[in-house]
Amino acid sequence: MTSLRAWLDHLAAHDRLAVIRPGVALRFELAAIAKHFEGKKATLFPEPGGHRMAVVSGIVANRLWIAEAMGAAPDELIARFEHASLNPIACRTVTTAPVQAVVHDRQVDLGALLPLPTHNELDSGPYITAGLVVTRNPKTGAQNVAILRLQLNGPARLGALILPRQTAHYFAMAEAEGAELPVAVVIGVDPLTLLASQAIAPLDQNEFEIAGALHGAPLPVVRCLGSELTVPAEAEIVIEGRLLPGVREPEGPFGEFPQYYGERQDRPVIAVDRVTRREDALFQTINGGGLEHLLLGGIPREATLLAALRRSFPGVRALHLPPGGTCRYHLYVQIRKAYEGEAKNVILGALAAHYDVKHVVVVDEDVNIHDPQEVEWAVATRVQADRDIVVIPGMHGSRLDPSSDNGVGAKMGIDATVPLDVDPMRFKRIRVPGEESVDAAAVTDPRPAMAWREALR
Repeated sequence: MTSLRAWLDHLAAHDRLAVIRPGVALRFELAAIAKHFEGKKATLFPEPGGHRMAVVSGIVANRLWIAEAMGAAPDELIARFEHASLNPIACRTVTTAPVQAVVHDRQVDLGALLPLPTHNELDSGPYITAGLVVTRNPKTGAQNVAILRLQLNGPARLGALILPRQTAHYFAMAEAEGAELPVAVVIGVDPLTLLASQAIAPLDQNEFEIAGALHGAPLPVVRCLGSELTVPAEAEIVIEGRLLPGVREPEGPFGEFPQYYGERQDRPVIAVDRVTRREDALFQTINGGGLEHLLLGGIPREATLLAALRRSFPGVRALHLPPGGTCRYHLYVQIRKAYEGEAKNVILGALAAHYDVKHVVVVDEDVNIHDPQEVEWAVATRVQADRDIVVIPGMHGSRLDPSSDNGVGAKMGIDATVPLDVDPMRFKRIRVPGEESVDAAAVTDPRPAMAWREALR
């Protein structure tokens, strides 16, 4: 399933696709409707704002759907992603592709060609939020893929927030030579290719090869018309352009994953040369700060964190970045504790493994880390603040955390595990025998509840 269309067919067949009435406004209304259905159904918007091109949103706004796309059980999701990250499959290059069926290369006007939504109340304008930005190392030719937020700055101009990772490294190399950096922005791909773009991979690792590993077969790619970059052949739209050296323009504010606005600053600019697309292309968007946004960033981070912690702590059983912690800042770690103090070591390892992690809670195997109520219960009943909480000031974290000082702030860990030498009855969880096997339909009287008096006769 290497196309967005095949995934939409799958969602529709399982009653997970809501087709919205034509003509929804691109400014706020589309995002509001998409957010209403988020996690329950993906949304398809025909003729939004009177535009001929339809918009789709929310295709991976449910963790179970992502596991399903992989053909994996929910508890196998992270292991499957980590295996793909470590065992990429080289792409298969083709010479013709659906994504290049139509070419716009004269007086490109992105606002006219594409139905660009405005999502949150104070967003600075229309944005491309689901664009896979493809660049190459100017020296080695190695390719990288990332999702960047892209603001419409003009008919053929995009402002880009580029975080200090691979894309920024490649751009800095080109800019140091006064050279432009070719860019391709890919819009409208299948769930696994979308997820692979967020892998925390080594420098010069092409994330499309990780997508191939997730699919179990080489991903078909085609060379761009104006550069050596290769893009998924089954994508919906590709914007080809160049990052301009020495040019910065105002970008933002924009609603980000912490559910606050990323600030307005002067940022790099992409000059657009052409747009290629399918005949009846679909435009994919992601609600800024929505559940889809969180999951796409969270799942690859979970895989990276789990691999990092298990290298040092074999007792780590599982971990989870919960949506309530923005799938970035809060981490729950489940361990099989072998010695006292181990949980605090795990806390320090987790805080060092990724700068985004801000608060860590370590629990025992009997606590379901995918249920925040269970984790809160463990903190409430197994923690003493003076004994079990670790606070480290002055650590590097996320610059999008508004409580930090430009990304620098305190981080905290909570050891919510049971002491090893305690009387077992002291922390014995209560349980009603047989509760897990109750068949509600079999034990419920078929008469209406309003007839309860008859049930007593």
